[in-house]
Amino acid sequence: MRGFLTLTAATALLIFQPALQAARAQDSSPAAPAAAAAPIAPPAPPPPPLSESVVVTVNDDLVSTYDIVQRMRLLIVTAGIQPNEQNLPDIQREAIRSLVDERLEMQELRNQGKTQKFDLIASEQEVDDEIASIARSNNTSSTQLLAQLAGQGVGAQTFRDQLRAEISWRGWIRGRYGQRLVIGDDQIKAYQKRLEAEAGKPQYQIGEVFIDASRAGGMLAAQQGAEQLISQLQKGAPFPAVARQFSNSPSAANGGDVGWISTGEMAPEVDRVLENLRPGQLSPPIPVKDGVYIVYLKDRRAGDSSTVVKLKQVAIALAKTASTEDVEAAQAKLTAMRPKLQGCDNLESTAAKTPGAVSGDLGEADTKDLAPAFRTVVDTLQPGQVSDPVRTDAGLHLIAVCEKRKGGANQMTRDQIEDRLYGQELAMIAKRQLRDLRNSATIESR
Repeated sequence: MRGFLTLTAATALLIFQPALQAARAQDSSPAAPAAAAAPIAPPAPPPPPLSESVVVTVNDDLVSTYDIVQRMRLLIVTAGIQPNEQNLPDIQREAIRSLVDERLEMQELRNQGKTQKFDLIASEQEVDDEIASIARSNNTSSTQLLAQLAGQGVGAQTFRDQLRAEISWRGWIRGRYGQRLVIGDDQIKAYQKRLEAEAGKPQYQIGEVFIDASRAGGMLAAQQGAEQLISQLQKGAPFPAVARQFSNSPSAANGGDVGWISTGEMAPEVDRVLENLRPGQLSPPIPVKDGVYIVYLKDRRAGDSSTVVKLKQVAIALAKTASTEDVEAAQAKLTAMRPKLQGCDNLESTAAKTPGAVSGDLGEADTKDLAPAFRTVVDTLQPGQVSDPVRTDAGLHLIAVCEKRKGGANQMTRDQIEDRLYGQELAMIAKRQLRDLRNSATIESR
């Protein structure tokens, strides 16, 4: 598409000339205040009329100059960026890529719908609901949001088409593959083990934009695109809006929000940069194996190496002043019982057969809050193991460890881990599906 890009770049410069002049005037004005981080850019002069022609065909589906310029305007307005001579080519390439991908997605959904005799395309109501959700997140109404877009020369249908493709594709991927996708216990345990190993390391709350080199046209183009986006972010473009429109990561749907991560969850190149960022800072472009990251550090916190355990016990009451003979007799009972215990599973039923022994659930606690005698033995036990008799002022005890995990605010629950792994797997499936569609498609420029 190189010839096409050169041709339409000149057209794009003409179409966006008023905005370019405004941007240059703003850049050259002394002591200009920082741009407000608003989701919709200020009104721009009406664009000149555009002569429509077909420039790309995607399996005989047409993409016109009108489609491309409309998508460029939508990207500029919703991402809150200022067009200039440097970033217009990148915006144009992203507009074409997104339009081509959406054409492929919608073609596949229509074909699948014919085969399954079921409409897979999002309804008007679903699109309306999505627009209402976006409007609420920007503290406005659907009517006001569409009016603001119209004031920037963006047709409502352009916005609706983008959302319809996004909703439909996401729903089909989840519907087709979600039921088959099973996150195994081994995957969850491996993730938990890694989190535990990293529990004492710093935690980072981040937003991300990922520029996929294969989509951008190579690493150099991805690097240049990331530099242009950083320039716009530094001028006040909202990070979530930029991520939603330009990021190729699954987190784009959430405005680039990744949440809290530990060292090791991102590429090593990203980890090294995060170590030197302060909350509120934006990273430089970070090249990785298959693209370039931009990371925004929202917050950071120290790691937490505490351990939480769930315990049960069998105890025989003994006064602090009990005789040696009584202590030895109680110890013999518990020592004889211990080999019969299968961790926490049969503790109560086994203890009930021993005269003088009582069982109880000690609940969940941080090991640092346990009595010293209990903590000493619990630190050495793994889930399912039972201690030797432990002497306290209240008696003799067998301590069984039912569960053991790392504590702290950064620790994810099992359900949270499963949800994250499930989302990652679905994202990879969606990426592979789209890649296969591209490889088998006939895409021509005119």
